[in-house]
Amino acid sequence: MPIERSAYKELRKSKTRHLRNIATKSELKTLAKNFDKLVAAKKTDDVKKDINFLISKINRAASKGVIKKNTASRKISRLMKKLSSPAKT
Repeated sequence: MPIERSAYKELRKSKTRHLRNIATKSELKTLAKNFDKLVAAKKTDDVKKDINFLISKINRAASKGVIKKNTASRKISRLMKKLSSPAKT
């Protein structure tokens, strides 16, 4: 356990950040699963609304440091690929 008083404060801060990061990652996963379900059901109107919201959440998580910038870019790229693939078939 920490000895210094400031170390206790850092420990509290890191726990808070950890919980916030976990909540954000969980939200991203849930939104991605909902997006996949909409794509599978071929509900194009709902998918187009959902994709903008999901991309904005991913970008915000990247800007806050919850996920890395390249990870966010990769996730967005894969989502857009899923979005365009059913239109071709």
